[in-house]
Amino acid sequence: MATILVVEDEAEIRKLIREALERENHQVFEASNGQEGVEMFKKRPTDLVLTDIYMPVKGGTDTIIEIKSMSREVKIIAISGGGIFAPSEFLAIAKRHGADCVLSKPIIFDQLVLEIQKLVN
Repeated sequence: MATILVVEDEAEIRKLIREALERENHQVFEASNGQEGVEMFKKRPTDLVLTDIYMPVKGGTDTIIEIKSMSREVKIIAISGGGIFAPSEFLAIAKRHGADCVLSKPIIFDQLVLEIQKLVN
């Protein structure tokens, strides 16, 4: 079991991710944007952060940079549906800034669970 912070601005997607991860016995915390995610991570560091890239208030790339500056050990998975650009562009930037794994939306939950297992075991 891992502790996981899910940073996602779309409430329904955040809920689906939380439910999938809880079925795998992970302890899940949620944030609705990058700023909230960084503040939560400061108070309660987690084993893994799953963050969307394209979000209001603070985007995922800035979130990755800030969280990695607090903990080099934390594992980060970046997800993106792309917004106005192709998801691959955002995800390549996220990878350069410290994401350990990148996944395109829509999320394939079996793939997400497998990637988490690789990163936290």
